[in-house]
Amino acid sequence: MACFEHALITLHHVPENQAQREQAIDLRLEMRNVLIALGDFRRMFALLSEAETLAQALEDHHRLGWVSAYLSPYFSNLGDQDHAIETGQRALTLAQASGDFALEMMATFFLGLPSISLGDYQQGASYHRRNREALTGTWLQERIGEPGLPSVFCRAYLAWSLGELGAFVEGRACSAEAVQIAQTVEQPFTLGHAYFGVGLLHLRQGDVQAAIVALEQSVHICQTGDVQLVLPWATSCLGYGYALHGRLPEALPLLEQAVEQSARMHQMTYYPLWMAHLSEASLLAGRLEEAHQRAGQAQALARDYKQRGHEAYALRLLGAIAARREPPEVEHAETHYRQALALADELGMRPLQAHCHRGLGTLYAKIGQREQARAELSTAIAMYRAMDMTFWLPQTEAALAQVEGR
Repeated sequence: MACFEHALITLHHVPENQAQREQAIDLRLEMRNVLIALGDFRRMFALLSEAETLAQALEDHHRLGWVSAYLSPYFSNLGDQDHAIETGQRALTLAQASGDFALEMMATFFLGLPSISLGDYQQGASYHRRNREALTGTWLQERIGEPGLPSVFCRAYLAWSLGELGAFVEGRACSAEAVQIAQTVEQPFTLGHAYFGVGLLHLRQGDVQAAIVALEQSVHICQTGDVQLVLPWATSCLGYGYALHGRLPEALPLLEQAVEQSARMHQMTYYPLWMAHLSEASLLAGRLEEAHQRAGQAQALARDYKQRGHEAYALRLLGAIAARREPPEVEHAETHYRQALALADELGMRPLQAHCHRGLGTLYAKIGQREQARAELSTAIAMYRAMDMTFWLPQTEAALAQVEGR
């Protein structure tokens, strides 16, 4: 950044002509690639706005396409998914009109990001799968103007989408590819994404130990490489993995740190999900009031930002918290579980559906509604087995055996 800032100052002393204006745009686009890694969104937006004005004055559709593409993840990170989609679509239209393959790949990738944030995991998977199929051969090692390898990014985000959908077989294949490609370049921004993608996939399937190993690598790489963009994501997921593993004294500080980092960077695109992770760890630690407050915040923010998948996670937690109280708040618990289940059904979030059925079954067992408990627990067990989510099977099977008097 120091070198680029010096170049920007120097450029003001160069006689103004078309070549100078084009260089002024290109320099700002290069600066964006550093600022995205550092998570400095405010400075990035200022530079992109300047680049957009310059490109419009030149009627340079090629550079306007790249500015639009880069504005898309800026808006997505701030939680403004409508503008993220609008600018991403504009970039994709310009790319297809000019036959610019590199711009088309990046616009497609950037359109996949708001899809995940909005809970449209099928659409997100479609965008990222398209890039995975296109970025092969020599394109695997091409940066396409990015601070890392887009061939790795699309595979990591495809793994994220597939994890939420419960498509773990395809998810494992593409996340393994992401790590394999990333290891050939040994570059922090790329490696941080790769290990985060594989870690989150393992987390959603319940392979907690494998998730922890991958996420510890991602956190270490992001810290040593100063990759601020990915750091709160990896930190939150690592903390959540520790919580599921019973390592709560290690989990809670990490989860709080991730929430604080995201807030400090105004990175709202996944903030409600990181808040939900913190809420669940608080619940596991027996801190019901803290868990309730954080789940409520997660739900409110997810609704404000139209993040329906994250809202579903928060609603399930509100159901689990109500069910844990003594005596259980049955009506509230059932309502929240049902709302979460309806959203998860609509969005195709099969792992979360299974968790909701388990929660409902446990609630019904607790209040003596044996038939409802048997139905819900049996559904959860069938879903866990179908997706090979063995982490949650023993306690769910034990709960069903108790209901059936075995």
